[in-house]
Amino acid sequence: MEVEANGQEGSLVLLKQGAEARVFESTFLGRSCIIKERFSKKYRHPTLDSKLTVKRLNAEARCMTKARKLGVPTPVLFSVDPMMQTLTFEFVEGPMVKDILLGMGANGIVEERLNDIATQIGDSIAKLHDGGLVHGDLTTSNMLVRKDTNQLVLIDFGLSFISTLPEDRAVDLYVLERAFISMHSSCGDVMERVLAAYGKSSKQWCSTLNKLAQVRQRGRKRTMVG
Repeated sequence: MEVEANGQEGSLVLLKQGAEARVFESTFLGRSCIIKERFSKKYRHPTLDSKLTVKRLNAEARCMTKARKLGVPTPVLFSVDPMMQTLTFEFVEGPMVKDILLGMGANGIVEERLNDIATQIGDSIAKLHDGGLVHGDLTTSNMLVRKDTNQLVLIDFGLSFISTLPEDRAVDLYVLERAFISMHSSCGDVMERVLAAYGKSSKQWCSTLNKLAQVRQRGRKRTMVG
């Protein structure tokens, strides 16, 4: 894919680049959109690389679609292009939860808004987990708050997978907890608020939270026993 100049229909504006993909802002049928391109890895055999990339592209699309069916707000998926190795989906206008919480940490906590965000996070994760889906990368950078409605939107399902294991659900929560501790400790007990909402929404909260206690003791690594 080539990055073109701003302002043209279909032009691409690079927003960020990670180890696995590049993310662009563009337009799709006249609507603002995000295009996520999974790029080739030169160290892999071309045929193997292509198969793995398309497999991961399709898996991400399936997980995002499944999340929406479970009632979790995600960007609307517009198209999947295996040839270009891209996903095209709705552009969600609104700040990242990361920026909202950093702002609160610097300028003072707004209790009502913090409670609302934490409740939506806990409820959304509970719906994912009860539906057998693990996000895999729960951080405040992968959560947006839609500008007009204050609705929480989960993004980036690139590491998501299907699982009904309490261990996997607990690790999902542990990753988020570490993000709160490292980035948002000045906001206080955000994770406790999230877990309170999670416990009210999830039918499997007991087994998950019991496993979370074990994961906390050893860190996110799996044990080699059992």
